[in-house]
Amino acid sequence: MDRNTIIGLVLIFLIIIGFSYFNRPSQEEIEAARRKADSIATVQAEYQQKRAEELATQNLVNDSLQKLEAQNRFGSLASALTGEQKFVTLENELIRVKLSTLGGRVYSVEIKDYKTYTGEPLVLFDGDVNTFGLQFWGNNNNIKTNDLYFTPSTSASSVSVAEGDSTASVTMRLEAGEGSYIDYVYSIRKGSHLVDFDIKFAGMDKVMNQQKGSIDLIWENMVPQLEKGAKNERDYTTIAYSYTNKEYEELNMRSETDEEELTTKLKWIAFKQQFFSSILVADDAILNANVEQHKVDDGKYIKTFKSRMGLPISKGENETVGFQFYFGPNHYKTLKAYNLEFESVVPLGGWGIRWINQGVVFVFDILDNSIANYGLIILLLTIFIKVILFPLTYKSYLSSAKMRVLKPQVDELNAKFTKKEDAMKKQQAVMALYKKVGVNPMGGCIPILIQFPILIAMFRFFPASFELRQKSFLWADDLSSFDSILNLPFDIPFYGDHVSLFTILMAAALFITSKMNTDQMGDTSSQLPGMKFMMIYMMPIMMIFWFNSYSSGLSYYYFLSNVFTLGQTLLIRRFVDDKAILAKLHENAKKPVKKSKFQTKLEEIAKQQQNMQKRK
Repeated sequence: MDRNTIIGLVLIFLIIIGFSYFNRPSQEEIEAARRKADSIATVQAEYQQKRAEELATQNLVNDSLQKLEAQNRFGSLASALTGEQKFVTLENELIRVKLSTLGGRVYSVEIKDYKTYTGEPLVLFDGDVNTFGLQFWGNNNNIKTNDLYFTPSTSASSVSVAEGDSTASVTMRLEAGEGSYIDYVYSIRKGSHLVDFDIKFAGMDKVMNQQKGSIDLIWENMVPQLEKGAKNERDYTTIAYSYTNKEYEELNMRSETDEEELTTKLKWIAFKQQFFSSILVADDAILNANVEQHKVDDGKYIKTFKSRMGLPISKGENETVGFQFYFGPNHYKTLKAYNLEFESVVPLGGWGIRWINQGVVFVFDILDNSIANYGLIILLLTIFIKVILFPLTYKSYLSSAKMRVLKPQVDELNAKFTKKEDAMKKQQAVMALYKKVGVNPMGGCIPILIQFPILIAMFRFFPASFELRQKSFLWADDLSSFDSILNLPFDIPFYGDHVSLFTILMAAALFITSKMNTDQMGDTSSQLPGMKFMMIYMMPIMMIFWFNSYSSGLSYYYFLSNVFTLGQTLLIRRFVDDKAILAKLHENAKKPVKKSKFQTKLEEIAKQQQNMQKRK
């Protein structure tokens, strides 16, 4: 940088400083600017205050208009539109029922003696996603008590059955003007899963526009997942109901959605989960109802339940409609003790199957008193059933053995009738051989058919058995749900995201027993190769896919059953001599064939018809 440039920069800097000094504002100008700013701030503050006062006045006017509108629309119920939601807990040693002042309803229910699969308190339903309340036409408006505020009869936050007391109660009151109100009276008894629930109407004839002699009760629930397997739990969760004649029905558990319009009087309606139920039972009757369910798969809830019930009421002047709630386990003995047909919610099957399962429940109760391990109880139950069925197993094996020793003679007949047009003659010849030696080709199937109801009964019993809930055995942590030895990082269609070892063991045992039984069926297996492939190979594979997400207790039982069947078959083989059987059949062939009464009767009818034709 040269000398002239430096001099130029210095002169510019001096000029700037001088200009700033000679043009700075005076003290009077600074004070004037400050006074001006203060005046502007004062004007703005006064404007904001005035605006706030105008808004407050407008809000008061709006509130007054809203209150006036509510008064015009809801009349004496207008005061119940606003309030603060508070809770009162009503409990005994078994259940804890939380009541809400909003709607005066049961807000949540906890079953004290049990936990969810994840170890959390077992709450049947909870929160504002649930609805319970009356719906009627009053003051020329559609009134829903679920949206109105009730007043509790106590200021305490908890009311329980105290030591020495037999009951405890809480009343939630909906005020509807002078001398008019609706009371929800909840009472709980010591040692009971029942909650008495009375709806009392007083002076409501001045409020309610009753024309049809009934009032609607709305009950809706979002059903949370409580058990290990959501799919299995969902398939056993549904709405059930019992008519006043004790006839029991339920919606389709496995459908995506189902709905029924019930026009016949009902005794109770149950929101039934796999192992627990919420049941509303009428002292008299529910006039009619509309019930519906929808599947939910959001990781928290499994189904939505909705019901609209018609309750008998004339004018609401001074009437009481009585109910009881049952909040508790689907334990057969517990449910039956209330003598209200609650035990029907336990899915034990139809009449014949149910009779078998009731016997199994009885055996479980006996063994449970002395044995704590349910894996051992299932083992003893299997032994008990196999011992009872052993005569049928022996008869089935003996029939198969007879067919097996006759196979060479049947093969000779097959070689004799080789043409397709001789198929009928071949069949007649084979049947004549069986008849001559006294063998019933269906003799091996009949004992199996007799045992079939027991297999179906066990299929119904184990997934619904409350006794197996959260009972562990070996690697299975819950015998009512699936066991898993390996959790997969992906989901296989129709199989799942885990590997059940009990299911694999069951399929392996089924494969061995099926192969052994098929090998001794004689000509039947050779004549039906497709059936042989189905029984030996396809059925075990299908079982693996079918039972992988099912009750591990059931897979364990079927595994034991097949193992014992295999053992019985090997034992019978040691004492059954094929040569002795063949000799016995040859002796039977020498005897004259005895005709059955039915066959004799048919022959007599045929002769009579022939004689009548000859006469003509």
